[in-house]
Amino acid sequence: MNVKARGATRRTSRLVRWLAGRNALRRPVDRIEGAVLVTLSAAFLVAVAVASILGAHTYQSQRAASAGLRPAVAVLIQAGPFYSSLAYPGQAEARWSDPGGGERSGVLTTVTTPGIIGAAAGTRVSVWLDRSGQSAAPPGGQVAMIVNALAVGATVAGGAGMALLISYALCRLALDRRRLAAWESAWSLTGPRWTTRR
Repeated sequence: MNVKARGATRRTSRLVRWLAGRNALRRPVDRIEGAVLVTLSAAFLVAVAVASILGAHTYQSQRAASAGLRPAVAVLIQAGPFYSSLAYPGQAEARWSDPGGGERSGVLTTVTTPGIIGAAAGTRVSVWLDRSGQSAAPPGGQVAMIVNALAVGATVAGGAGMALLISYALCRLALDRRRLAAWESAWSLTGPRWTTRR
């Protein structure tokens, strides 16, 4: 058996002894805390795996959505708005060619086509069309998709980690109260023999 294998076996046996060993000084409350710690650690590992899966799914869905978009040119039928905000997006009527080659008209918004802000009627603007020929928001870049996927994964893993830390803190609080009550009970039996009262 090589040195690394012996070290791993020694660490594993130490962990088993720590969790289930027969130590006279180790109280049942300590064993419960060890079991809770192992359980919460395993739950965190599961949460990290789920976060990774959700992040990958987010990335794949964004990539599939952007793959279905194609660029086109639309002609404004009416002048575009002079200003826009997130609360009140502006809009303008326009027409464009759909994927089948026919003409289509509809409303472009400043969310999907920011180029319409301040544009005059008859202006040609770039738009993105989905598979059905409707205008859609421009696709995000590769970096934006990766950042969104990482944000989803980090949010899930961080939220699970915080929930597990709070659970451990509450469990530790309850176990510490039990330890203190047991210590006070034991001291009420032992204390009078150590102290003299006059």
